[in-house]
Amino acid sequence: MTTLALRDPLTIRAAGPQDHDAIWAILEPVYRAGETYCIPRDIPRQAALQDWFAAPFRVFVAEARGAVLGTSHIGPNRPGGGAHVANASFATAPAARGQGVAARLVAHAKDWARGEGFRAMQFNFVVASNSDAVHLWQKAGFTVVGRLPGAFDHPRLGHVDALVMYHDLTQGGSDEP
Repeated sequence: MTTLALRDPLTIRAAGPQDHDAIWAILEPVYRAGETYCIPRDIPRQAALQDWFAAPFRVFVAEARGAVLGTSHIGPNRPGGGAHVANASFATAPAARGQGVAARLVAHAKDWARGEGFRAMQFNFVVASNSDAVHLWQKAGFTVVGRLPGAFDHPRLGHVDALVMYHDLTQGGSDEP
């Protein structure tokens, strides 16, 4: 795994089948840990990738020096009357954490969603004990609009709260750092 230096250019591009191995290498340790996503800890590779690439979501990767360092998937939060609100998920390679990859991915997700006509972005289930993510999403303009007490069964901490976070995308401007 390539370690990202802050001076390295980071490119975000649409992902395809050629990225499956790299995306699985990022998702597998996150899913196996079971601390941040409501995904079975033993989910098989194929099922995880089918879920990550499921329509109508679009998948992106962040790469530097030819190495995939993070991934996102973005799409409508709900169909019909909720289709104007986007939803997104993000994961960063362990060697790239703390280097701004997730911040760039969320900025890209917001810009992409605006460009696709979404008016807002909502994260339905942010595990409250995932303090790095909560901090990053708040820094990116998301507000906690709801708390679900004890909604997530954390493998180490037991039942912890989940947060609903929301960001109005109609406030204009690019979010690229």
